[in-house]
Amino acid sequence: MRPAEEDPLLASLLAAVAAAAGDIPLRLHVAGLLLDRGRAAEALEHCSTVLRSDPANEEAIALLRRASAELGIARPGSRVAADRPSADPAMVGRSGFDWDAAEAQVQDLPEIGPVRDGLPDPVGVGDVDGVVFTDLTLADVVGASDAKERIERGIAPIRNPALARAFGKRTTGGMLLYGPPGCGKAFVARAIAGELRANFYRVGRSDVLDRPASTAEILASNPAAERRLRAVFATARRSAPCVLFLDDVDAIGPKRSRLQNPSTLRAVVNQLLFELDSLARSDHGVFVLASTTRPWDLDPALRRAGRLDRMVLIAPPDADARRAILRYQLRDLLVADFDLGAIAEATAGYSAADLRRVVDTAADTALSQSLRRGHARPIEESDVQAAVRRVRPSVGTWLDLARAAAGPSEGSYEDLHLYLRTHRRKP
Repeated sequence: MRPAEEDPLLASLLAAVAAAAGDIPLRLHVAGLLLDRGRAAEALEHCSTVLRSDPANEEAIALLRRASAELGIARPGSRVAADRPSADPAMVGRSGFDWDAAEAQVQDLPEIGPVRDGLPDPVGVGDVDGVVFTDLTLADVVGASDAKERIERGIAPIRNPALARAFGKRTTGGMLLYGPPGCGKAFVARAIAGELRANFYRVGRSDVLDRPASTAEILASNPAAERRLRAVFATARRSAPCVLFLDDVDAIGPKRSRLQNPSTLRAVVNQLLFELDSLARSDHGVFVLASTTRPWDLDPALRRAGRLDRMVLIAPPDADARRAILRYQLRDLLVADFDLGAIAEATAGYSAADLRRVVDTAADTALSQSLRRGHARPIEESDVQAAVRRVRPSVGTWLDLARAAAGPSEGSYEDLHLYLRTHRRKP
């Protein structure tokens, strides 16, 4: 295991965590890197920090399990620690473990069959109340011309299945929307559903994974998760035509080769693969969309043909989109008459969430001065400009991680490579 000073990337990320203690995604990414380098005790501390503020964070829970397993902390009532043979000294710390070789070894193994335990689905799961119809279309997505073009190509066979089959094109398979947080992946997913004139069913990690209330439950297995996932797909089939949107799919589809406990998330991944294959084998009228901020952490089997085999980068909004987002965020506020064009140009690299923080900061300034003066004054252009100087774009860390994780040899990320070549990180 190399010390931090010999690993510039990890050292810089640790410094970033120290400077931004509340950045949970960054802290969890660092915890994962520490685990990969055999530094389980440090990873455990980061997971514990996250769980103190967010006890239901499934990613922190999964990392906590990994760290506990590496440190030899058995689950309550488990005999794993007692029955496990002594570790090979050459594998202690796992810093020399070849994850890529392990991935290759498990890629072609037959998938474990789905859960068919005869138990009823958990109460509240599979309820069609979560299915909605949306009038949004891709025309409502301002800017993002490259992403919309790739999406149009991806859904064209679904719109015209007979024509697609005449040219040997598949009408099955799903689409993975990826990119930095806060850039509108869920909004784009709704627009795709509207474009297909299909119902929209959004499912998050908490809809599949239980919410444990204690460390004992965190370290225990979760047999209900597979049944929940099965119920989700059953609901989507009943609601056809339906776009099933798996938000933050990395929570239920991580790389199996990196999972320490085969009875927990590994079974969930296997169930997900089975459900995707079931949709691909026949036309159920269900199109699966998924989103993630870390596509490189997904199990590679999820991206095989017939599953989530189309990838589209949802990048930070361009100038036209930023102007539209700012106009929307300011719509119900007391605002002076000024042109948003200069503000849109000054916020290159900002996510939609960053722009919301800009507007909130400008509104706070105007409110504070209004209270001091005793009468309301509108938000002025100078307030927004000052807010831009105070609120820095949040996607820089993600772009650095993406540049390192999605190497130039990875053909799946051609849209990401193009974006990185044409957009410099804002300091």
